Amino acid sequence: MATDGATQGRAGERAYATLLAEIQSGALPAGTVLGEVEQAARLGVSRTPLREALRRLTADGLVTQQSPRVTVVTDVEPGDIRALFELRRALEETAAALAARRGDRAVFARFVERFADVDLTAPGGPDAYYALIAQLDAEVDTAVANDYFTAALRTVRTHLVRVRRLARDNPDRLAASVAEHRLIAAAIADGDAELAAHATHIHLHNALASILTSLDDGSGARPVTF
Repeated sequence: MATDGATQGRAGERAYATLLAEIQSGALPAGTVLGEVEQAARLGVSRTPLREALRRLTADGLVTQQSPRVTVVTDVEPGDIRALFELRRALEETAAALAARRGDRAVFARFVERFADVDLTAPGGPDAYYALIAQLDAEVDTAVANDYFTAALRTVRTHLVRVRRLARDNPDRLAASVAEHRLIAAAIADGDAELAAHATHIHLHNALASILTSLDDGSGARPVTF
């Protein structure tokens, strides 16, 4: 029985990871109906692990249940994005300040150098930059050393992947974002909590303005960095 439970758990984790990636990438766009029978067959799992995956996605706010057996991918409205950024500001500004007080300054000093070396025009440059941001986020989480904080940030970041996909890739905004992240890393490396929080605030203000402008003008759906 324990083995069966472990197998179901792995199947549920696999179904969740697959559906999450498909929703975040847009392969399953807003409004897509996720029928239990069809999705279980498509993913090669039984309905029990599929239900667990859908339950987790519902808790994430990425899907909503319209009937006992029909779940639909939720939409992302400008109001949702603003609400998400309200939470993001509260969390990330505080996290940056805490990292400045608690973090290893040498670690963040190296990030300053790495952001200075970012080349967005190189093949794969933007993707490498997104990966560098993820590494910075991970180091901030480590410095904060608060599981409740990192769990809340993980939820926010789950939604941000979708939001990024909805906005166009603006080269000027992307270049500005590099400079903003470098300033955040530098403030943390200097142990300046006030500047770290303020630099994060400015970055998020500019990011929100950029994505809302992108959505308003109906531009394409390539990622923009926040």
